[in-house]
Amino acid sequence: MKQTTSILFISLFFCCVFSSFAQEAISPWPKSTNINQPWTRWWWMGSAVDKPNLKKSLIDFHKAGIGGVEITPIYGVKGEENNFIDYLSPKWMEMLDYTIHVADSLNMQVDMVLGTGWPYGGSHVTLQNAATKLIVEKYPLKKNETFNKNIVPDSTKEKTPAELLYVVAYGSDGSYVNLTNQLKKNKINSKDKGIEGNHVKLPNIAEPNKLNWKAQKTDYTIYAVFSGKTGQQVKRAAPGGKGYTLDHYSEEALNAYVVPFNTAFKGREGKIRAVFNDSFEVYGTDFTPDFFEEFKILRGYDLKKELPLLLNETDNEAGNRIRSDYRETIADLLLNKFDKSWTKWANFKNFKTKLQAHGSPGNLIDLYASADIPECETFGSMPFDIPGFRREKEDIREGDADPVMLKFSSSAAHISGKNLVSSETFTWLREHFKTALSQCKPEVEDLMLNGVNHVFLHGSTYSPTRAAWPGWQFYAAVNFNSNNSIWEDAPALFSYIANCQSLLQQGKSDNEILLYWPVYDAWDKYLKGNLFVQFKIHSLSDWLYGTSFYDTTKSLMNKGYGVDFISDNFIAEAKVVNGKIILPGGSFKSLIIPSCKKMPLATLQKLIELQKAGGSIIFEGLPESVPGYKDYKKQEQKLQSILAQNKDLVKPSSDIFKALENAQIFPETLVATGLKFTRRAIDGEKIYYLVNHTPKTIDAFVPLQIGNKEVVIFDPLTREFGNAIVTKNANTTSVKLKIEPGQSYFLKTENSASQKKWKYYEPLAEAIPLKGKWNITFDKGGPELPKSDIISSLESWTKLSPEAAAFSGTATYILEFEKPNATTEYWSLNLGDVRESAKVWLNDAFIGTAWSVPYQLNIGKLKSGKNILKVQVTNLSANRIRDKEIKGEEWKIFYEINMVDKDYKKFDATKWKLTPSGLLGPVTLTPLKQN
Repeated sequence: MKQTTSILFISLFFCCVFSSFAQEAISPWPKSTNINQPWTRWWWMGSAVDKPNLKKSLIDFHKAGIGGVEITPIYGVKGEENNFIDYLSPKWMEMLDYTIHVADSLNMQVDMVLGTGWPYGGSHVTLQNAATKLIVEKYPLKKNETFNKNIVPDSTKEKTPAELLYVVAYGSDGSYVNLTNQLKKNKINSKDKGIEGNHVKLPNIAEPNKLNWKAQKTDYTIYAVFSGKTGQQVKRAAPGGKGYTLDHYSEEALNAYVVPFNTAFKGREGKIRAVFNDSFEVYGTDFTPDFFEEFKILRGYDLKKELPLLLNETDNEAGNRIRSDYRETIADLLLNKFDKSWTKWANFKNFKTKLQAHGSPGNLIDLYASADIPECETFGSMPFDIPGFRREKEDIREGDADPVMLKFSSSAAHISGKNLVSSETFTWLREHFKTALSQCKPEVEDLMLNGVNHVFLHGSTYSPTRAAWPGWQFYAAVNFNSNNSIWEDAPALFSYIANCQSLLQQGKSDNEILLYWPVYDAWDKYLKGNLFVQFKIHSLSDWLYGTSFYDTTKSLMNKGYGVDFISDNFIAEAKVVNGKIILPGGSFKSLIIPSCKKMPLATLQKLIELQKAGGSIIFEGLPESVPGYKDYKKQEQKLQSILAQNKDLVKPSSDIFKALENAQIFPETLVATGLKFTRRAIDGEKIYYLVNHTPKTIDAFVPLQIGNKEVVIFDPLTREFGNAIVTKNANTTSVKLKIEPGQSYFLKTENSASQKKWKYYEPLAEAIPLKGKWNITFDKGGPELPKSDIISSLESWTKLSPEAAAFSGTATYILEFEKPNATTEYWSLNLGDVRESAKVWLNDAFIGTAWSVPYQLNIGKLKSGKNILKVQVTNLSANRIRDKEIKGEEWKIFYEINMVDKDYKKFDATKWKLTPSGLLGPVTLTPLKQN
């Protein structure tokens, strides 16, 4: 009996130990997938690809931690013409198949552009289906005067033949005459019809359309309406992809465009993950051949009768209302005839769609939401107040990553129920060869804070092994591939992004506030008579800055509210359940209407309906009128009548924050610390992503707007985790945190604490400088390896020798030092100024990679007596390319744009100063105590 009891006791003991060990061992980090990892846009220059180099490139990507590629064929490399492969040719499809096969074997995925370069277009786009513009010629005619002329567009302005659609006359007495059927039509011989060079062969028009008509009763102005062509060609096209850009307002044009892809993808359905459409850069296209017919269906009146008002050159109400209708019609056609049809086509083939809607002449929210994966982009460099973060003026162009602009794409995803929001990331972050990994981190954090959870690097250029350094280069990219020295430690950046995205793809966005975008206020302006209005990221001052919508968004975010934008179309879909506003993507606690001048009657009526159903609708101001021209005075009266009838429901709020508080909707007051945040909800719990972009360390109990919770802290830089020290009450949970400038954490709430506790450290004393003789050895890089050296003080290795000044690559620093304090158990290593990233070993044990500000690592315990610190530092490629150009070695051998600098001027690295490189220090140790 005694023996049995002993055995039982031992068994129970080991079970408890094993259970405790299992709890410690099982990580709460989500299982990593290729969707968590960053992907990259992959430029195939001239599509001069081959299987061995495709395989090598994909393996490089995979080993570095990239989860997928987005293939974009572009212009080629001089001297490689024999290796060019025409787009969609059998050889090209063979290369695509091989890429998919290798990617699949590496557990990667493949996206591709539906074309080459950008925007959509190519050799198979006929002139009829090419991007179109409205052309109008005017002819004044006196009373009793006869017009007997050919009707042709001004040949000095229009080089591409235009099709005459209508001829109409407007009398000074207000009369209107449609003269189209009085035109003397040209006869086109059948022998003149046909296809030439994949474009419509236009007839030689010997006798243009002619009108013979006499003005009676009054003076007239004759308007001739043409469907003209912009003549825009695909930008940066690859071999086999040159040609006209596509008419983006025509489903017929889209259907013709996808014909070659229907053939090419037959049997390949679902093999690629998604097709991509870049930002809307189809310039000057304000028309489509059947625009007038579509306009009449959508807006309810004949635009031909209102051309004088549409085209007048004065800022007046009637003209602006018609222009608003015109712009709205363009938006409707882009959304319904093109973007939605494109997604439907792709989904039928088991592909997703990925769309950059910015730059489009339409409601960005609706356009982004039409795709499976909305995608934003950043361009240039943003400022950050992080000590040690470098942003040298000579190396940057001012960035466009405004948080409000970024939210258009993520809002579209959140309200429509799309889990992934992607981004074109790091475009022109710094000058070529001068982007450090540390400079990438806060930029990508701002994207993720504003809803992005599927980062695409911009980007990676396919470069075969036969290409001499620096290999093939794309003119606007950081160039994330093995030719760039930063590739050495890029896996650390990619790991950080993957760790963040593994949590940011969990559950759903938890923004509680909807904010209406009054797009009609943007459309209902004179805008110098321009009919084509683009909502571009590069011109936010033209349409976003200074609006009540922008100001309200900023004030809500600064107060600590999570905000998503909503359009008229999505308001029409909304309903109220249990006091919450329900949309396809989730529920929201309130909808705020910023001050706006124009609002459709249907939108106002729906808002009142939602409010009567128990929804929280907060008006900052009331609309003054309805948009558009048809019966607008009657509709305006009806709008005012509805407002009067519901004056108690739609009373404007002078303080939206007070109104939100009255509705029991409270902000995250943690923003008072200076922390930025975004929040997600999963299974009744919350996930917070907190980032410190301030110049100060935040060491405090940080309040979360959720009561009585335990909290797990996750460090996405190291994958450390543990339960936080918290104080709780019914409404909030405060979490003990210490976040240095440049650091970030995730917090996840839970009902009961897990076994592992978060390790809090505090400095015991001031930092201790590490001094002594450093052995420096140059390991790899070029143009040649400098000689090893011994240095007593840390400074840029460019000062060591001419060879070191020209060197870009990796060098190892080794220092022997005595343990400073015999009793301290825990230490923090701060490398000081690192140019640009460093792997660290202590006594031959790998500690980690320091690649971002602050360059510090917890190194644990030191040995008594002598310790060996090994720091392997990698610099930028700037000094090597500078040396190459000073020597006159040509490497800029690319077609079309070739290489330009950040200001789109001729690239010239000979003007650069040497870029500091290596371990600049000071390197210090800080003794720590664990709380």
